[in-house]
Amino acid sequence: MTDHREVAAVVRRSGHDPSSDDGLAALLAAYHLATEAEKGAPVAGVDGLPDRYRAEVTDPHGVFADDVVLVAVSGDVAVGCLVVTSPAEGRSEIKRLWTDPGFRGRGIASALLRAALVHTAENGVHTVRLSVWEWRTGAIALYERLGFTVTRSWDERDGLVCMQHAS
Repeated sequence: MTDHREVAAVVRRSGHDPSSDDGLAALLAAYHLATEAEKGAPVAGVDGLPDRYRAEVTDPHGVFADDVVLVAVSGDVAVGCLVVTSPAEGRSEIKRLWTDPGFRGRGIASALLRAALVHTAENGVHTVRLSVWEWRTGAIALYERLGFTVTRSWDERDGLVCMQHAS
C-alpha cells in the first residue's frame, strides 16, 4: 500500500520570500539534468545546462515571478514541483512537472496537476496546454488520465508531444 501521509501541494505565488529555501531550485536542477541526459546530451552539473535552464535553477523565483509555482512537500522536504504560466488569451501552460524519484508512485504528480487545473479554472483559464518528451510515456499516460489530449504541435522541436486540457 502506498503511503500518502504528509504530502501536500503548496502554492508559491509571485511576491513570496525569494530568500527562503523551499527546495524548488534542487527540484528544477534534477528535472533539467535528467532531461538533458534523456535527450542524449548529459551534463555534469547545473553549470553545464543551457543558459535558460541554468537561470531557472539559479533564480527560480525571479524567472517564474509572474507564474504560479506549486511545490509538493513531505514534512519539510520539497518532493515535487510544477509551474503554471500566467494566463494569456485564456490559456496557460504547465511546465516543469517533476517528482523526486524517491517519492514517485505516491500520487504527487497527480496532486500537483489537479491543483494546477483548479488554479487555472479559478482564474478564468479556458485551455491548459503542455509539452512532454515522447519517451516520457508514464507522464503522457498520467496527462491523458487527467483529461489532456494530444493536439497539433506548437513547438518545432523533434520528440515533443503537445497536449491540452479544456476547462
